[in-house]
Amino acid sequence: MVNRRPKSFKDSKRKQVDLKTSFNALFYIPRFFKEIWNVNKTLFLLTAFCRLIAALLPVIILWVGKLIIDEIIYQVSLEVTDYTQLWTYVGLEFGLVILSDLISRAVSLTDGLLGDQYNIATSVTIIRKTNQINISLLEDAEFYDKLERARTQTTGRVGLMSNVLGQLQSAISIATLVAGLVIFDPYLIILLVLSIIPSFINEIRFSQQQYSLARSWTSERRELDYLRFIGANDKTAKEIKLFNLTDFVVNRFKNLSEEYFELNKKLAVKRSALGFLFNVLGSLSYYGAYVFIIYRVLSGAITLGELTFLSGSFNRLMKNLQEFFSKFTRIAESALYLKDYFDFVDISVKPETNEDLSLPKEIKQGFEFKDVYFHYPESEKDILKGINFTLKAGEKMAFVGQNGAGKTTLTKLLLRFYEPTSGEILLDGININRYKKSEYQAFFGVIFQDFFKYEFTVKENIAIGSITELENQLKIENAAELSLASGVVSELKYGYNQRLGKRFSNGQELSGGQWQKVALARAYMKDAEVIILDEPTSALDAKAESEVFGRFIGLTESKTSIIISHRFSTVRQADRILVLQDGKVLEIGTHEELMQNKTLYSELFSLQAEGYQ
Repeated sequence: MVNRRPKSFKDSKRKQVDLKTSFNALFYIPRFFKEIWNVNKTLFLLTAFCRLIAALLPVIILWVGKLIIDEIIYQVSLEVTDYTQLWTYVGLEFGLVILSDLISRAVSLTDGLLGDQYNIATSVTIIRKTNQINISLLEDAEFYDKLERARTQTTGRVGLMSNVLGQLQSAISIATLVAGLVIFDPYLIILLVLSIIPSFINEIRFSQQQYSLARSWTSERRELDYLRFIGANDKTAKEIKLFNLTDFVVNRFKNLSEEYFELNKKLAVKRSALGFLFNVLGSLSYYGAYVFIIYRVLSGAITLGELTFLSGSFNRLMKNLQEFFSKFTRIAESALYLKDYFDFVDISVKPETNEDLSLPKEIKQGFEFKDVYFHYPESEKDILKGINFTLKAGEKMAFVGQNGAGKTTLTKLLLRFYEPTSGEILLDGININRYKKSEYQAFFGVIFQDFFKYEFTVKENIAIGSITELENQLKIENAAELSLASGVVSELKYGYNQRLGKRFSNGQELSGGQWQKVALARAYMKDAEVIILDEPTSALDAKAESEVFGRFIGLTESKTSIIISHRFSTVRQADRILVLQDGKVLEIGTHEELMQNKTLYSELFSLQAEGYQ
């Protein structure tokens, strides 16, 4: 559900951009072309050369056409004719037309190839940048809108490249046509430019408003994509049918999309109407100039061939100028989206200046939480309040507590996804912020409760735990055996090469328990010093859960590990159990000690035990 929904374009005024902003965005274009240049220098130079030739050909073809007309009239006036020169001109024009087509196709080819390569490069940049950004920022809705604009405008950036290169081509072509007209009558140029300016200003104005509308509706368009997904997806189909949600989803989608449609329609209709009026002015200008040229011919001031050249040049020049200004507005609009991309790429990631220590080869003392408080950036409510405890080296500790007690948040702080609001976390007596973050996080093997179901092959899904071992089939099979995923694999048509999920052809969907076994195998792929399992067996039956944890306990004998689970048959196998309540440590100890305390743990254990009697 979104918090903001513009009811009219005027309601979105705070998101509108002015003329200055549009022009300022153009300053990103040199940097944009520097990126393209770095992608493929050879293709860039080739497309630039082809466009240069393409820019010169129109005026050359028009001039040869003039020579043909003048030669025909000249030969007609002679008693003894010689058409050698005429056929030479015709042959030359034919060759130029063929060359023009060849160059046009070469431009399309090189633009397409260069655009595809740039598309790949920017997508890689966005993926890598996203990986550098703190998770707390990625969970912020406003920031996610910025990410969404950067991610979804890839096609627009490729189009911008073609438009800018085409604009340079048009500029050269316009310059040659202007030079040809100036030789005969410079007043035609003034008339032409005056007819184009109003249309140009109109296009600039509406491109700003189009961008403003699209930008202000980023969040709503994400909601529309989400509604499309849940309304037509195999993962949601059961609940949609069972709860009869079709009308609810359809109506919500229709209301939101029609609201956007109406805003967009008003803008488009107004833009088209004013565009038509300004085009009429352009046509009047052209025919006024055309009448003027005909008058010059009739008065004997210019030849019939020069008439052909002038009328052709004027017509082509008017179209080129209209296209030039139209493209300029599209470029200005695309540059605003380009700004979104570079704004995202330029997000500063604060360097951890105090990360000057390498990790110890093995944990000697363990971890210590010292008076740790934490609240999420967008909230002032503390999730954790004065947490103090020690996780000893080689110890297996379980986190227990009701939903919202702060169990998963504790692990996120330990993994440095977030920083404590106050207090500190120590590893062997040293603040964990002193260690290099990438090395520190590689220290852990983690399976989250909401683990991601990658629609890759089984082999790839398991190897994600240690992707450098992707080709180590023996290790992958061993991990599958330990997590009980080998039984799942044996039932699949293509074994370890079976693609999972239904998104792609030949994909096979798994049950929740089967997916969980595959995800657990990832933990066994990594020879991590610390292993964290967050509700790792919630989808498994009691027998499978008992077997999985029996193996886990045996295989992690000397490793430090944390288990989060609501099943006390699992929790009681831990060396110590940390009980959280309302973000505070309520009690900590062995299963036997906590049962004697007769507080929350004892109460929850007894309630669960009654359910099995």
